[in-house]
Amino acid sequence: MKTTAAEVRAWIDADPDPATRAELTILLERAEAEQDGVTAAGAELDSRFAGLLQFGTAGLRGALGGGPSRMNRAVVITAAAGLSAFLTDRVGAGFTVAIGYDARHGSAQFATDTAAVVTAAGGRALLLPAPLPTPVLAFAVRHLGTDAGVMVTASHNPPQDNGYKVYLGGRVVTDAGQGAQIVPPFDAEIAARIAAVGPANAVPRAESGWEVLGDDVREAYLRRAASLIPARHTRGLRLVYTPLHGVGGATAVEALRRVGFTDVHVVAKQADPDPDFPTVAFPNPEEPGALDLALELARAVDADLVLANDPDADRCTMAAPDPSVPGGWRQLTGDEIGALLGAQTGVAAAMAGRGVLASSVVSSRLLERVARSHGLEHRTTLTGFKWIARTEGLVFGYEEAIGYCVDPQAVRDKDGITAALRLAYMAAQLRDVGSSVPEMLDDLARRHGLHATNQLAVRVADLSLISDAMARLRAAAPTSLAGSPVVTVTDLSAGSAELPPTDGLLYLTAQNDRVIIRPSGTEPKLKCYLEVVVPVADPADVAATRRIAAARIERLRADVAAAVGL
Repeated sequence: MKTTAAEVRAWIDADPDPATRAELTILLERAEAEQDGVTAAGAELDSRFAGLLQFGTAGLRGALGGGPSRMNRAVVITAAAGLSAFLTDRVGAGFTVAIGYDARHGSAQFATDTAAVVTAAGGRALLLPAPLPTPVLAFAVRHLGTDAGVMVTASHNPPQDNGYKVYLGGRVVTDAGQGAQIVPPFDAEIAARIAAVGPANAVPRAESGWEVLGDDVREAYLRRAASLIPARHTRGLRLVYTPLHGVGGATAVEALRRVGFTDVHVVAKQADPDPDFPTVAFPNPEEPGALDLALELARAVDADLVLANDPDADRCTMAAPDPSVPGGWRQLTGDEIGALLGAQTGVAAAMAGRGVLASSVVSSRLLERVARSHGLEHRTTLTGFKWIARTEGLVFGYEEAIGYCVDPQAVRDKDGITAALRLAYMAAQLRDVGSSVPEMLDDLARRHGLHATNQLAVRVADLSLISDAMARLRAAAPTSLAGSPVVTVTDLSAGSAELPPTDGLLYLTAQNDRVIIRPSGTEPKLKCYLEVVVPVADPADVAATRRIAAARIERLRADVAAAVGL
């Protein structure tokens, strides 16, 4: 064991949580009882004391448990103290923080601890009244005019994780980032103040004095969401919806009801918040099998559309009937949904004569073509909504990981609930003219070429494997992918006029295939984003083009896997 017993005992003494104190005490006793010097308990302590859980542009995110490199009350209290010190420096005493939380293990306690620290530091803490979706908190920052927002959530991570997102308001940031998640240099400034805080038991915490909000903020959010859908359209769609054991259910169903979608069937086994996510292997609606129960219900009730949110409801996916695929239902990719919503937004923005569409660098290039077809500008940003949301003039932004911002004036973040409303409205419009979601995708392919995307993700236990793979690729780039010569290699770490530096590599082939390889910012994964573009030779047979694209992307996937070597 590299960690000393003194380090562990010092942390235990400063930990305000009896549960994690007991957990670490047992681990220490087990490690000290072993004689061989290398024990499971000792290795676990080394992992938990490898350093303080890093505060970055994703805030905090990690596994629950005792110790400085886990998510626990001591780490959260220290983070809240650092954030409070930062806000005091920036705007002075009386700063305001909106605080929200989901239904994960520990979320309510972490939110209350944050409110107690903010109050003791002289700030005004506004605590949302119950576990609510992340978009409601993001909305609250702008709606209430707070200086910051904190959302306790790990989004779609496994059940043993939790996290801590930070948003900054108008007295701290004055550009388009008001109400968006933090970016540099704010993350480093907050991290420096966290590092200076000292032990958690020395952080002042108020016993009362923060404000627990009523339902007013959620009600204002619902009114705003409903205002996005025109009053006159057919609403007879039959929908199946699942919140995937998360906190989006009641808010999403109410939002749908307010715009006239009342025939909504919620997946009963996934309707209520449950931090253990018992019916899914991984609580991400993109994962294989996550929508199995929803699709089963859709077939049983003869639904027109399936909609799903992730556990904190900032992401959204959909499935539509499609007789050409096995099972008769087709789950769309994030890029396909992004193109559909972009085309929908583009019509309105073009009529208004203004607006910018934005997508992350790893998302499909189709949105750029859609924007140009409507005479609109398109911007490419770094991965993450903290960057997309800062696009000046933004009217719609998306990233391929099923995140969509359809109302940037109110929510400067991805919002799975308003995205679901827009998708339901789109399906209703298409049905009214005798069309469908798959047919609209075919129409986009005819106009702009078929853009097929896929992803290769490699999860590792040892993060050095990822850095080693990136080093190998930088030293020796592949010369050919899917049978086409690589004509452009771009190291994204160098930055450009369009993008700040980021750890990633971009390859373009002579056939216009694109590959981007980058480490995940939130999980121990190396991610490879694949895209092929195939012109539609026969407008009456888009399916043939899809088969060509599918075969080519599989060749691309195999070649990228070989090049990565993991």
